[in-house]
Amino acid sequence: MNIKHGILSTLAGILLSTFSFAQQHTKDYLGIKGPVQLAAISYQLVWSSHPMANYFKQEYLPKGDTLEHFKKLVLVEVLIGPKSIKSAVAKKIAELDKLKETNPIVKYEVFEKDGEIILDFLLCELTPDGEHLEMMERNVYRYKSTKDAAGKDIIVLFAASERAYGDDIMPFLQKLKVQRELLFNAVGAYPIPAINIKE
Repeated sequence: MNIKHGILSTLAGILLSTFSFAQQHTKDYLGIKGPVQLAAISYQLVWSSHPMANYFKQEYLPKGDTLEHFKKLVLVEVLIGPKSIKSAVAKKIAELDKLKETNPIVKYEVFEKDGEIILDFLLCELTPDGEHLEMMERNVYRYKSTKDAAGKDIIVLFAASERAYGDDIMPFLQKLKVQRELLFNAVGAYPIPAINIKE
């Protein structure tokens, strides 16, 4: 998915997504052999969740990062069932559109190729007084319909996030203007791992 497109040049809305703290014992529900290697960076599984019978979520970080204050993160989610990836993407877009009600500069772009969808978006978090940027986050979400090892229909979300905080935000945005395609292409080209669910 080497799709060339204009840069995201926006200061974005308030980040409402939340990340849970890593548990002492993290289970690999998806049978993904680690570590995950993306853009020459190695990510280790640090947190997983199975909140619903048909839904699994796993988060991976490079050495030195924490979920409370990470700079890079890889996310893998699996939804079991013959659902359309367009419905999954539409749900995420609805969340972003909701943000626009209070912050109209939230931006996202959608790309489709070979039956897959990539959602590329940028979010930010403000200081408590609302006067300054506290955190900026860029996300590339890739959705794919496939089957797991047992032959069940599943939707896989493979995603990567990058964050900057405080004084690092402006250099982060400047770098993004000239290197936006690097993460986009890395996520788009990543071989989606075979899913072998272990409940």
